[in-house]
Amino acid sequence: MNIASFAPLAVVLPILGAALTFLLVRQSRAQRTVSIAVLSLTLLLECWLLASVWGGGTSAVNIGGWLPPWGIVMVVDQFSSLMLVVSSSVSLAVLIYATGQGMADGDQDAPVSIFHPTYLILVAGVSNAFLSGDLFNLYVGFEILLTASYVLMTLGGTGPRIRAGVTYVVVSVVSSVLFLIAIAMVYGATGTINMADLALKLAELDPGTRNLLHVMLLVAFGIKAAVFPLSFWLPDSYPTAPAPVTAVFAGLLTKVGVYAMVRTETLLFPGDTFNTPLMVAALLTMVVGILGALAQSDIKRLLSFTLVSHIGYMVFGLAMSSVAGLGAAVFYVAHHITIQTSLFLVTGLIERRGGSSSMDRVAGLAKLSPLLAVLFFVPGMNLAGIPPFSGFLGKLGLLQAGVQLGTPLAYALVIGGVLTSLLTLLAIARVWNRAFWRKPEDAEHPDPVLLADRADSARGVRAGKSNVTLLPRTMVGSTLGLVIFGVALTVFAGPLFRVADRSAVEMLDRTPYIQAVLGEDVPVPVLSQPGPGPAGDQPAGGQERR
Repeated sequence: MNIASFAPLAVVLPILGAALTFLLVRQSRAQRTVSIAVLSLTLLLECWLLASVWGGGTSAVNIGGWLPPWGIVMVVDQFSSLMLVVSSSVSLAVLIYATGQGMADGDQDAPVSIFHPTYLILVAGVSNAFLSGDLFNLYVGFEILLTASYVLMTLGGTGPRIRAGVTYVVVSVVSSVLFLIAIAMVYGATGTINMADLALKLAELDPGTRNLLHVMLLVAFGIKAAVFPLSFWLPDSYPTAPAPVTAVFAGLLTKVGVYAMVRTETLLFPGDTFNTPLMVAALLTMVVGILGALAQSDIKRLLSFTLVSHIGYMVFGLAMSSVAGLGAAVFYVAHHITIQTSLFLVTGLIERRGGSSSMDRVAGLAKLSPLLAVLFFVPGMNLAGIPPFSGFLGKLGLLQAGVQLGTPLAYALVIGGVLTSLLTLLAIARVWNRAFWRKPEDAEHPDPVLLADRADSARGVRAGKSNVTLLPRTMVGSTLGLVIFGVALTVFAGPLFRVADRSAVEMLDRTPYIQAVLGEDVPVPVLSQPGPGPAGDQPAGGQERR
């Protein structure tokens, strides 16, 4: 049985769920039940796909029976299945969080009940992008998720959200137009947009034409992934959205751009042609992003800049073109999706408990809500790369790969990576010191609710607004679940690194992917061997890795 035959369900189930929840738009309880059930079922399917790919290898399905390169192809390999599982796990946690927020705020009968169908459409777009085996279907996946994100970003219709939404829409449209032009140019030059077929035909093009196509795709994906200097739009767009929307955007949308970069760089444009520019971009992304974070007084904006900064680690791993570097990058993508989403969910709780996400107003939260302090501290230390968390393990893998590469630029990136990690710790420490540790009366503009709660606590009187009211159990429970999932990435780092390393070997080899789509009798050109990988790994070069 071809396991990839079930892959389209990862896209179809959320779409069907979106249609059903739209029909139930006036029945909020049924809408919540359907959306959570559909996403849970989708997650179970994707876990099965990941387990099956581990045992059976890369597999592909031709939609509608149209043979490649003419039809739509969906490909399930180690990388895509891992991204599906992590993204759906995070999406489910955010959906439960948003459901709890809606119930607590009494939004059951409000127009924003379109949140559920729109959210499921977003999940469908993300899944379609991860599974796409041709450039145009990848473009369709991007457009599905971007269209849904436009709606989610402007929910509530407030002035700041509309202004941020306009910026987001303009930037997204520009990147999509560049991507579409690149697709047209690729088709004009090769006569195909199937990625497995392109892996063979692009090598036959004139180097100048090939490099032009390469740059077009890199720029389009660089905007979506928020790689410096194409990241200017993100810190002004994400913080204005509702907390669950910001969380899922931070966790997933930029990572789909990173996924597209990894897929095209390893499959369509293997080699080191643009490794140097990518390394320079990675270094600037890390350093500029974290310096921007240190200048912020709002926690949401601070986390938005750290999001940009840590994209640099992923680009660094990709630019090394080695099993060790790419494997560490895959691990770091899975880690960062989980941790960054967790921190934005916690920030939503901070905003709810303290009345603001500004460090000028919020203080004393460690005493007023110890659980909230723990929920922030654990993913915060993970993001900063404190041992033994998964953030430390992922960064260590990237730094080791950089040292193994041994070029001056690689050493510069190793130093930049260490500096960025230390500055990330400083940024997280500032949030902890100001929002959690200091007394409410020491804040520059203390929130009256926090001062009243502290005064009531000092007198032994029950606060007028208790934690139960301000921090609904569903919101806290979903955040706690995601924080635990982030800790689990540390506990099970060994198996996860094996999946990541195996993904890197297969992507650099290209043979499993190409032959899964075009047939086992298709010869795949042998590439020059990449840099060293972890002990026991073989370099890619056209051999089977089963």
